[in-house]
This record gives sequence, C-alpha cells and structure tokens, in this order.
Amino acid sequence: MSQQNSDRIEMPAPQDPQHLPIRQQMEALIRRKQAEITKGLESLDTAKFTADSWTRGNDGGGGTSMVIQNGETFEKGGVNVSVVYGQLSPAAVSAMKHDHKNLKLVEDPSTGSPQAEGVKFFACGLSMVIHPHNPHAPTTHLNYRYFETWNPDGTPQAWWFGGGADLTPSYLYEEDAELFHKNHKDALDKHDKSLYPRFKKWCDEYFYITHRGETRGIGGIFFDDYDEKDPQEILKMVEDCFDAFLPSYLPIVAKRKDTPYTPEQKKWQAIRRGRYVEFNLIYDRGTQFGLRTPGSRVESILMSLPEHASWLYNHHPEPGSEEEKLIKVTTKPREWVH
Repeated sequence: MSQQNSDRIEMPAPQDPQHLPIRQQMEALIRRKQAEITKGLESLDTAKFTADSWTRGNDGGGGTSMVIQNGETFEKGGVNVSVVYGQLSPAAVSAMKHDHKNLKLVEDPSTGSPQAEGVKFFACGLSMVIHPHNPHAPTTHLNYRYFETWNPDGTPQAWWFGGGADLTPSYLYEEDAELFHKNHKDALDKHDKSLYPRFKKWCDEYFYITHRGETRGIGGIFFDDYDEKDPQEILKMVEDCFDAFLPSYLPIVAKRKDTPYTPEQKKWQAIRRGRYVEFNLIYDRGTQFGLRTPGSRVESILMSLPEHASWLYNHHPEPGSEEEKLIKVTTKPREWVH
C-alpha cells in the first residue's frame, strides 16, 4: 500500500551504533545516504525529489522511494530505500542457493526434512538510477544492500553484502570514465588494494548483455554474496564506496548537462536506453529477486527503467562516429585507472 508523504526525508541523528546488529547499522547508513544523495542531485536541477513511502503489509517492512521527474537536468530518477523481512519459501531458498553458498533451509527436528515455512530473512538496501535529459550526461546506477537469514533462535544463519556503482553513457568522454573509476578505486584501496581490480572485472562481467555481446555501459565496481571479511569492516567499506559516489557523478553532470545536442543524438540516447531496459528485465538479479519476493512493490523495482527508450530494427552506428566509439568500449571493456 502506497501513500504520499512530505517532500523531504529526515536524516537520522548521528550516533555510535557499533554495538547494534549489523542489519540495524546498515539500515541507518542507507537512510543517511538517501538524504545526502538526493540533496546532492537536487543541487543540479530545478526539480525536487518527492517521497513515496510504502509497506509490505503483515508487518513485513517497507521503504521510501525518493523520485525526481521532468526537471531541467534529470528526466527521471529514483533513490530508493527498502527494509523488508519475513519468510523465504523453500522454493525461493532453492532458487537462491546457486548464488548464495551459505544459504540453508531450516530442518524440522522431528522429521529431518526442510520446514514448510522456509526461513526467516531480512534484506535492506539503497538502490538508485538516474537518467539525465542530455545525451552527453550519463545514466548512473548505484546499489548497496545487506541480506541475512535467521536461525529459529533469531541469530544470523547466513549473511552477505552486495552492491556497487556504474556509469552508462550514451557518448564516451574518457575523462569522465577515469574520474568515476579512480574515485571508486580510492575508496576500495583504503581496505584492500586487491578489491578494485576484482570488483571492476566483476562489474564488467555482471553488466554484460549476452545476446548483444556488449556491456551495459563503461562499468564501475560490483560485488555480491560478499562475506569474506568481518561484517563491521565490510560495512565501513560500503560506507566509503557510498561516499565516493557524489564526487564521481556530480562534476560529470555539471559539465555535460548544458552541452548542445542534436535530434540524432537524442535518438541514439533512446537506443542505448533500450539496451539498459534489456539488461534490467532479462539479467539483473536484483530485479529478479524483487519480483519473486512475496509482497514486493513492482513500482519501486521497475523504477530503474527510463521514461523513454527505443528499439530500431538492425541499427548500427556509422563507422568512425562518436556512437561507434562508445560501442568499441562496451564490446571490449578498458582499464580506466591503474
């Protein structure tokens, strides 16, 4: 059930939460970052974000979608927080086990068989997609999330973090790609210098449109099912990656949002957005998880889709064109920083 709230969201009061469960610390982080990111994006536009809060019902959590539309800079965008919990059915657990090695069904002690009600779960995250009007200003995506299942006594059974941030331009500006990648590399290097090359490669491989033979954009960082370090350390890593986003994206949009463009360039942007739609609806694990989660909110899950996209039959950019320049880096990903 959805209801309109005020146009602003309040930032939680600062506190030292390390004595709290990780799930509560992550929830506080994403609510704080939602406020910071929306404020930063509003600084470049005439439009403001509006808040739309929703609940899953039956005390299963909910979220707040912050949406901006039809401003001078941003055609459509959303910065969504969700905090949901409940029961994962045995079928859902079985479907997820391929990607989540530690996920287990709780057995009925009397029979040794999996309990019919499945397992209790908690999931929270911030998911954001921004589509600017100007074809020279890139679309961007960011998502950081935490997931855990519980034993019958309420202790965590399996847990992991996932997320990342990436850039999807219609026109390639190499300095923009370098800025975006460098800032995210610097954030990860604070924790482990092996992470950026690993997560950059993971991003290129994850955001790959198999049937097109190309990546969705020029990449960034991506990780999932991540439980290799102490959860408190991973949480700090996620916070540093969050902090890298605005300095990576706002300068690019500020530089490109008023660049003159032609109708042909706008048409190319719509074609590239079509690729974005193809990936999100066919391959994206977050979309698939959201759609199969009981009580999920479809409007928030599909918030990532652009307002306008197109599919032209058998379209190929002219050899040597700026459009082909982009295709070359999506069919053969490059290293932007070292």
